[in-house]
Amino acid sequence: MLFSIDPADPRPLYIQIVDAIRQAAAGRILQPDEAIPSVRQLATDLRVNPNTVKQAYRELEREGVIYVRRGQGTYLAATAVVPRRHRVAMLRPIAERALVEARRLGLGAAELIDVVEDLERAHTRELRAVGALTNR
Repeated sequence: MLFSIDPADPRPLYIQIVDAIRQAAAGRILQPDEAIPSVRQLATDLRVNPNTVKQAYRELEREGVIYVRRGQGTYLAATAVVPRRHRVAMLRPIAERALVEARRLGLGAAELIDVVEDLERAHTRELRAVGALTNR
């Protein structure tokens, strides 16, 4: 299943759906102009009321993330740029979990930041190495 919700999450279900679609767009799991499940299909898959999915889709359509072709379906907009503030909001729970784990290990935010920066440098080196190999 492309999208999922967490009943234990305190956020409303429609917000979880909105965030799941934004994440799929930001992570390029969904491609521009790709069809997303119909309201009825997603409601069935997630076992939620179709009105919950409709509310999420209305929000995403208002933001320009998705569009509807009458009689054909709902699609990810080609211009679906997930605003930075939404991407940062999606990152917060991940960062919070990482900070909690760091504290469990007796470390603080500074050490966590050091680890993330080390990972970023290693990732950048990897990308450069792969790019160098493919450009030959």
